[in-house]
Amino acid sequence: MEGVGGDGASAVAPLAKWRDDFSRAFQYYLDRSTPHPVQRWLGALAVAAIYVLRVYYVQGFYIVSYGLGIYILNLLIGFLSPKIDPELEALDGASLPTKGSDEFRPFIRRLPEFKFWYSITKALCVAFIMTFFSVFDVPVFWPILLCYWMVLFFLTMKRQIMHMIKYKYIPFSIGKQRYTGKKASASSSGLTKD
Repeated sequence: MEGVGGDGASAVAPLAKWRDDFSRAFQYYLDRSTPHPVQRWLGALAVAAIYVLRVYYVQGFYIVSYGLGIYILNLLIGFLSPKIDPELEALDGASLPTKGSDEFRPFIRRLPEFKFWYSITKALCVAFIMTFFSVFDVPVFWPILLCYWMVLFFLTMKRQIMHMIKYKYIPFSIGKQRYTGKKASASSSGLTKD
């Protein structure tokens, strides 16, 4: 009786060990890439170029590309949106600072940059793998899909920019804020020395 259960468990153990080792090594390299955003995005750009060349070469998989574009647009909206939506926060009574004397709160993204990059790269890899299976090559007239995606992108970004203007936030930091001294703080509070 022990021999029957032991053989099944011994066959699964090397597979589980290999999966754990691979997962640990993958996480190690993923963690090492965290402080290198330029190199990560260049790698993602290279993966995107390979995907575009593959789609151009096979002249198909436009539905896969359209789905990828919609997914990336959804990720972009999460990247540009604040973690706490000011519209929902306004209902609770709290809101973003609107005057210089209000408390400063930094912009915190709903989707952090690293997760944004990782999701895009993973989606590009999955879409690339899908191009090797003919079941995903649905015949469509691709210019209509492209026009529809462009309209969707325009309307979505217009709504996001209007949201940014309404609640006065910028999802990008231009650089480190610098302290300019007493003269700037006195003039911003309306007090001047005579």
